[in-house]
Amino acid sequence: MTRAITPEEKEYANNLLQRARAAVKASENHDQARVDRLCQAVGWATANEPAFVRLTRMGVEESKMGSLDGVPARRFKIVGILRDALRQKTVGVIEEIPEKGLVKYGKPVGVIAGLCPVTNPLVTMVNMAINALKCRDAVIFSPHPLTKRTALETARILRAALKKQGAPEDIIQCLERPSIPLAQELMSICDLTIATGGAAMVRAAYSSGKPAYGVGAGNSTIIIDETANIEEAASNTRISKTHNHGSGCSCDGNALIEATIYDRFVEQLQKEGGYVASSEEKKKLEAVMWDREGHRTMETIARSAAHIAELAGFTLPTGKQFIIVPEEKIGHEHRFSGEKLSPVLAVFKYSGFETALKMVAQILDVGGKGHSCGIYSFDKDHIHRLALMAPVSRIMVRQPQVRGNAGSFDNGMPMTASLGCGTWGGNITSENISVKHYMNVTWVSERIPEERPTEQEIFGDFLNSETF
Repeated sequence: MTRAITPEEKEYANNLLQRARAAVKASENHDQARVDRLCQAVGWATANEPAFVRLTRMGVEESKMGSLDGVPARRFKIVGILRDALRQKTVGVIEEIPEKGLVKYGKPVGVIAGLCPVTNPLVTMVNMAINALKCRDAVIFSPHPLTKRTALETARILRAALKKQGAPEDIIQCLERPSIPLAQELMSICDLTIATGGAAMVRAAYSSGKPAYGVGAGNSTIIIDETANIEEAASNTRISKTHNHGSGCSCDGNALIEATIYDRFVEQLQKEGGYVASSEEKKKLEAVMWDREGHRTMETIARSAAHIAELAGFTLPTGKQFIIVPEEKIGHEHRFSGEKLSPVLAVFKYSGFETALKMVAQILDVGGKGHSCGIYSFDKDHIHRLALMAPVSRIMVRQPQVRGNAGSFDNGMPMTASLGCGTWGGNITSENISVKHYMNVTWVSERIPEERPTEQEIFGDFLNSETF
């Protein structure tokens, strides 16, 4: 049971809030050019390669989660988030629709409580900072205790960049001694919460009594049908499965493979660095990856495949980056059909596309509903049928889930670090959380020539028909 907040913590949170409100007040007259320049300043301060590598390394070393492989290349996310932000208007008139007599004005939402996950504090914080600055908001970050030092150092750099530009540093603040009671207090006194993290954190945000954007759990499932480019699909699966040791909610969790290409695809996965676990090794993996209550064990989340295999009591051959677990059954009692948050991939064989669709639905009932799925296919009808039935917010076609879901430079998804999962995932929105979610909008309406349809046009042949 969560302890009660102390009077000292309550006073501390209120002090941060008052400082943030003063910063919002001091920023209210910033024009669009000023706002955009501040966004660029904090973006560069954290996305320059030395700072990004240092902060990412700090986060991995502090939490013992995630990977240092390819760190410089991951800077693209901040660049993309900044790109999207700079292309939008948020100050003064942001949109005009003359034919409807409408003009829209952007306004701040105020002070945001920013809840950060353990596995990605840097990009999550910079994402929130850029979007908040763009909308003239302030953010108070509540980091995960396991990455507190990384979060505080990231906040220090963000504040230094603001100070250099003559902006109020208190636009960005971070809890020095994060705790659950303090996070709950912060959510209850701020104007908006953006919660990127686990289910308990998101539930707390929605029960805070204040508006909140939360994210849902992932368990990305991909279909590889008989028309797929096997080499491309296997390469993308490896990219998605091994990114940051599979820590992201968008990392592929399950692959449904059409029976006629199943053997060839699994063989290609092995060429990409996959290791097929034996039935005995599968049992050992399950024993270390889940506890008796079915919860994922912390020591196997976002850890290397070699580390997980070692804990399970076997050794991966040199060059193997992820573990492939053949699976036939789906359900809560069949652990590998759920979210794994590790470089472990469950593979299923299917015959007939209708069967694949049913399997997708069954897997999403286990976990990940509302989040995402993907398909490697050149059959437009297959893509269409999946899109019609899948209770997910995003479907990636022939691209890695881990890169595509949150936006990339070769798709049109809004760049973000927070993925809404709709009512399927217990969230208020199914969109990628981006600039527009950090902003209030005032609609100004002027009269236009009347556009009133006849009742015949509206009711059709129901007009003057039987009444009840």
